[in-house]
Formats: sequence, structure tokens, C-alpha cells
Amino acid sequence: MLVFSGCKTPKQVTSKPKTPKKELPQRVEKPSPKVSEIEKEIKGEENIPAVQVFKTSPYVMREFRAAWIATVANINWPSKSGLSTKQQQDEAIKLLDFLKDHNYNAVIFQARPQADALYQSNLEPWSFFLSGEVGKAPNPYYDPLNFWIEAAHDRGMELHVWLNPYRAHHSTGGAVAPKSMVKMHPEFMVSLKNGMWWMDPSKQSTQDHSSAVVMDIVKRYDIDGIHFDDYFYPYASYNKGADFPDAESYQAYLKTGGKLTKPDWRRDEVNEFVKRIYKEIKEEKPDVKFGISPFGIWRPGYPKSISGMDQYNELYADAKLWLNKGWIDYFTPQLYWKINQMAQSFPVLLGWWESENTQDRHLWPGINIDFGGDAANVDETINQIMLTRGMIAESKGTVHWSIAPLLKYPNLAKALVDGPYKKQALVPASPWLDEVLPETPSVSTNIVGNKVNISWSHSELGDVSSWVVFYKYGNNWDYKILDRTKNSIEFSHYLKEKEKKDPLTFIGVTAVDKTGNQSSFNEIKIEAK
Repeated sequence: MLVFSGCKTPKQVTSKPKTPKKELPQRVEKPSPKVSEIEKEIKGEENIPAVQVFKTSPYVMREFRAAWIATVANINWPSKSGLSTKQQQDEAIKLLDFLKDHNYNAVIFQARPQADALYQSNLEPWSFFLSGEVGKAPNPYYDPLNFWIEAAHDRGMELHVWLNPYRAHHSTGGAVAPKSMVKMHPEFMVSLKNGMWWMDPSKQSTQDHSSAVVMDIVKRYDIDGIHFDDYFYPYASYNKGADFPDAESYQAYLKTGGKLTKPDWRRDEVNEFVKRIYKEIKEEKPDVKFGISPFGIWRPGYPKSISGMDQYNELYADAKLWLNKGWIDYFTPQLYWKINQMAQSFPVLLGWWESENTQDRHLWPGINIDFGGDAANVDETINQIMLTRGMIAESKGTVHWSIAPLLKYPNLAKALVDGPYKKQALVPASPWLDEVLPETPSVSTNIVGNKVNISWSHSELGDVSSWVVFYKYGNNWDYKILDRTKNSIEFSHYLKEKEKKDPLTFIGVTAVDKTGNQSSFNEIKIEAK
């Protein structure tokens, strides 16, 4: 955690008024008819196929429930460098099974901790944190990122690839090795006083390289999102309070006629990079989400009661601008403080960020779940989740720093799965990315004794990330969310078999695609015996 010091309150900036939320138009199942076909049908012309009306399913919870899994310094995975392939895979499966069992639906996996790769890359070397040696591939060979992606998807969870765009060498990453990017590309590297190396964010070569890394992952892997954290320019403490060593780059900028002050110039370079990454991802794979988790305070004094580190003038991150412009699909400010911490209050900051969400993107705050394992701090975590549900009702969600406290404090994990995470949830849809619904599954039923077997098929299995099976005993609908590998489920015909009471009366199955769109719902009546 950072230690906060008093800062001068900057001049008040008037924010753009928040646009009202708009109701989404009624959608049709794909293939969607062309506008001209719809017009012909309205006019009554013959031989035009009818538009199938979308039928809404019974209620299913929507909430982004994610945990960060850090690989830098072997914080979360692998537990230490040098483990065998099997040990690494066993640890990964244990973590993913744990999240699935506790009804999480997403994982944010750090695949590039320090200009290196936990995946096969022709751009950067294999990570030190895998083997203890820069550039050493797993033996026996496997691709860790691909393993994580497939294992997460087989458990019905999204996987977002977390990258640090500018950090080149971490102080826990061993000696700077010949295969390190620091040695391979010294022309855009600078050293910091705490032992880290950083890429100069202002240099075109830095931006081109980091962009190439992002797009290489987007093109080659079946990921759900790209995720940047709070490291743009480094925290001042990393260079022991000295200015970032980019004087030469700034002088070169001025010689070309540049007029911006150094702080504005730095921010402008970061802003253009963020905008570029969003644009390039959308041009390649529009359904891959781009998210950023910046430091939780934009500037001290916003809102008035807030004080703390000024990321605008220290990290040169104008995070408010990215949210205002819609250069992200989800925004995860690191609100790592307690509800009643007056100068950095969780709900006060969350409310301010929501007021800046003028493009109606997902606002899923990052929360610190490691305040301790006692009852008061378990209650703090649950209260923050419930506050988020109330304040961001249209797209609920939180991201938890990190998976470690869930394992360290069994009472915390149990309180979540017994409380706010008792019911499974779908990830909220992203209609600005894709509004085309998956086709409705073909469902069949078979009653054998007291069992009702439900099975289904789908013409486009590659479009499906999960299934929702709805079932109704008596007058009450309920649901189960199943991962993409499933195509059947079994229910009891009667909840009370001996008395033949509380029969299963209706069922239905919907398909959910990568961006969270749910197919039309068709209910099927189960005949009593």
C-alpha cells in the first residue's frame, strides 16, 4: 500500500454531464436480416423470412467476479521459479478450480511481468519467473498462457491477459541477462535507482514494441481481454524521488518544434498509446475487451474530500480522460481503501468515477481483500461488494487483489461463497462490442424414473462460452450456469419423490457468447407422470 501525503488541491475542472443510460433496442437472433428486408416485411412483401422475436429468459445474475493472479516475483503463480511443467500446471488448475468453486467468472492473469513472456513469443524472452533463467522455455515444453486460457474457458471463466506496457526489468527478476530486453533494446531503456529498468514511454520505439506485444497476443490467443495496471511512468519512489530520466527525449521533442511542457508531453504520449491500443485491438478482434486498472485517485481534491498521491502528475496517467473518451471497455480503478477511510473512502471514490463514466463503459473497481482474516475485515469485503452492486447496478462487478487472501483466509472465501457469491453469475454483456445474439440451442428431454435428463446441441459451438440451464419447480424459476464443455444435465422429476410433490414443470437452455450476449429463451414444459 502507498503512504499518502498532503497535496495541494488542483483547480476545479468541470466534467462533461453524464449522458442518460439508454435502453437497448430489441434484438433479433442471427443471422440478422438486412434493413431492406425488414422494410419489405413491414410493407407486407412476400417471400421475406419473418424476424424471430427475442424472448427474455428468467432472471440470471450478472456480475463481473475476477481475481488478479500475479506472476511477478512469483506472488501468486508459479509459487516459485524452477518448478516442473507438471507442478506449474497442477498449481494453475488448483487456483482455477478454487475460483470456479467459489463462483468467480473471470481471471486476470499476468502474462508479461517485465518485458518477458509466460507464453511462446518471438518478440520477448521466456520469463525469469518461470524457470529462474531469462529465455529458458518450459521443459517438457508447454505454453503456459495457452494452458491457462483453455483451462479457464473449460471452467466457464473469462481470461484477461494482464501486461505491464513499460516495465522492462523488476528488482526481483535476477541479474539483467544477455537475453533480457534491457540488453536487446538499450535504445529505449532507462535505469531507475531502485534496480528496475523502464522503457521510455515517450519513444516511438517503445510504443511500437509494446503495441506489437499486445497485438501478437490478441492475434494468436483466444483471450477475452487485454488488461493494463497502474504502471505507466513509474512511481516516484522507484527512482528515489528523482525525475524520470528522459531529459534527452524531451529535448529532442522541443527541437522538432514541440510546445508542451514536460508533464503535458509525458501525459500526451501515454494518452496516445492508450488510444492506439484500443483502436488496434478493435480493428483485429472487436470482441476482445480492453481494460485498465489505474491508481484509484485521479487527482487529490476529486472529489473535494479526497487526498493522496496525484497520478496525473506522478504516473502521468490521465485516467479520467481514458474513461471519458471510452478508450477502454472496462475500467478498474484500484480502490484499495476502506469504506470509512475518510480521505480515500471507497464509496466516495467509486461514486466520483461513476460520475465520470460518460460513455457507459463497465466500471468494475479493484478492491483490496487482504485487510486481514478477522470478522471485521471479512465484513468490509462483503460491504464493498454490496456497495458496488447498489451504486453500479447496471453492470455490477469487482476485481479482487489478489487470489492470495482467498487462500490465506478460508473464512473470507467461505463468507463470499455463502454470501454475495452464493449464486453463479454471468459476466455483464458489452453491447457496444457486439449485439448479435447466439442461436438458441436445440433441447431435448427424457424422463427415466425420477430423473429428467436434459441435453442440447448448437450449430455454432465455437460462438458459445457457457450455457444457462433454467428450471422451474412449482412456481419458482432457478438456474445453473455450465461451462462450454457440457451438453447435458440431470434433474429430479420431483423434489419430494415419495409424495410426488413439487414437480419439475418447465426447463429452458440459453447459449451465452464471448461478449456476454444470451440467446433467446424457449421454455419447454415437462409433463407430469
